[in-house]
Parts: sequence; structure tokens; C-alpha cells
Amino acid sequence: MKIIVVIPTYNEIENIENLIASIHSIDESIHVLVVDDNSPDGTSELIKKLSESDNRIHLISRSAKMGLGTAYCEGFAYALKNNFDVIFEMDADFSHDPAMIPIFLEELKNNDLVIGSRYITGVNVVNWPLSRLILSYGANMYSRFITGMPIKDATGGFKCFRADALSKINLSTIKSNGYGFQIEMNYRLWKHGAKIKEIPIIFIDRRSGVSKMNKGIIWEAIFLVWKLRFGFHAHLDKEILH
Repeated sequence: MKIIVVIPTYNEIENIENLIASIHSIDESIHVLVVDDNSPDGTSELIKKLSESDNRIHLISRSAKMGLGTAYCEGFAYALKNNFDVIFEMDADFSHDPAMIPIFLEELKNNDLVIGSRYITGVNVVNWPLSRLILSYGANMYSRFITGMPIKDATGGFKCFRADALSKINLSTIKSNGYGFQIEMNYRLWKHGAKIKEIPIIFIDRRSGVSKMNKGIIWEAIFLVWKLRFGFHAHLDKEILH
């Protein structure tokens, strides 16, 4: 299998090189695609330099800060175009443990999407303030209640897709970001009949740098679940499926 990890970045120069090295220490055959939103700290320049001597490292350098959802969609499109079989999502800040990658791959043998869940076996989050934990847990309960989607951690960002399942989604129609993006991708795959498995992970808040969370991301997710519930996105993948 050809495996690629897609990692969006904005000012992650403190983390990204070590994260790539950690991924390759788990499996040296894995490719890494960094989608950088014109980080002023030099993240893009660092990845470009690394990629010149390592053909497993790839870079999409974007002209401005355009958001998590569009970054992932560009990364997914790149992965599909280049015939990767397995596509991961991971954060750049070590909140997702690369040591979990082999477990994801094992579970993917019998599933289309594997989600690293913070809430499938209780609450497995380290270093979050109580207010953020309540917000995240509440958002997932809300998402599950409104959409009917049987996923306990629909907003998590440590995920692994089979390329043939991901290819059913019309990525050009995805406009959501942050929490909303993760919910929408899960929902569309679920509606297409994808086999989805949650596995427990321990989420450890970022080692260094600054969180990208903001109120806009939260409000987007609040309204998005209603759009999904009432089928506002139901037609968007037809051109691919038919």
C-alpha cells in the first residue's frame, strides 16, 4: 500500500520536522504531505528544503491562510491524483501520537474510515482546560443528536481513509473548516455507506505554538449540522457517484 499523511500547517516550524521524523521512525515507507498556509515563521521553506533530499516529503505551499478544511481538501486531491491507497489526517503539533499509525492501518483492513476517538472509552484528553473539554464533548453530543450519525468523536482530526472511499466525496464542494470540516467529511462518508470504526486515542494538547481555535469555527459547526440534517449537501457528490 502507498500511504500518505496529510498535515496542514500554519506557524509549525517548532514541531513539523520532529513530527515527520517520528512518523518515519514508525514506518519509513510513509509519505508526508505538508499543506502550508504561507506561514510567516518559515515552515514552508523548511519543508521545501527537506523535500529536496527526501522524496517521501511533499509540500503544497499556499498563498494565504485559507483554513483547515480547504488545506485538507487540497491534500486529499493531491493524494488521490498520485494514487495513494491510504490517506491520514494528522495535526502538526504532536497532539496525535504517530505510534498509533500501525493500529489505524490494521483497523483499516476491514473499514473505510478509521477515526481516532477521544470519547469512545470515556474522555481521553490531556492538558485541556475544563471549558474547552466541555465545549468539545458537548459539540460531539450535539452533532450526534442532530445528524443521527453514530460517531462519538465526529470533530476529531486523527483519521485514516481508504482512497476508494474518499474518492466518493466531491472535494470541490467542501467549504467548511475546523470542527465543521471533520463533521461534514464523516457525515458524507456515512451517508455513502462507508464502514466507519472509532478507536481510542489519548489526545495530548499541543507541545508548543499557538492553538488555532476561534469562535468562528465553533459557530460554523453549530449551523453546519442542521444543513447536513436537512440534506442541503445531499446533491453534492452525485457527479462522482453517477
